Order: sequence, then structure tokens, then C-alpha cells
Amino acid sequence: MDKEEKFKVLTDDGKEIECDVLLTFDLEETNKHYVVYTDNTVDSEGNTNVYASCYENVEGKDNVNKLSAIETEKEWKIIDIILKKAEEQVNGN
Repeated sequence: MDKEEKFKVLTDDGKEIECDVLLTFDLEETNKHYVVYTDNTVDSEGNTNVYASCYENVEGKDNVNKLSAIETEKEWKIIDIILKKAEEQVNGN
């Protein structure tokens, strides 16, 4: 996936939702690819909803990726650190 990319997610009820990729990265220790993205919805406090998933390319299909859940607390901690660093860079800190 590319940082400037958009992709569609199919919900359980069959609805397509377009999402914007905010950040992609790989972790050598897990040998996985990760994507941080938003569907541009906001929560009750006005914050944009942001999600993170693992992704892998679907063999034999161009530009098709399968998203899967992040499995461990350790992965979430690493993602949190990466997101905080990215936010610092955006904010110039």
C-alpha cells in the first residue's frame, strides 16, 4: 500500500466504505506489514476515527490486499510508539 492511497472496505452488511491510508510500515520482528487508516468518521468528541491492521497482498490479484486484526499487545505498543513519532514529525516537535 502507498501512503497516498485510498482503499475500500466491505462491511459485514455489504456496504463499501472508502478509507484513506495514513501510514504504512513493516516490522522485521513480526515479519508483517501494517497500515494505519481512517474512514474519515468522527467520534462524539469530534476526533477522527483512526484504525490499524495488518495487511498482506492477495496472491494473483493486483492491488488487492487482505486486512487482518493485530494479534498481540506487543504489536499495539509498537504501533502506538510509531504513531506518536509520526505525530511529532507532523507537528514539528
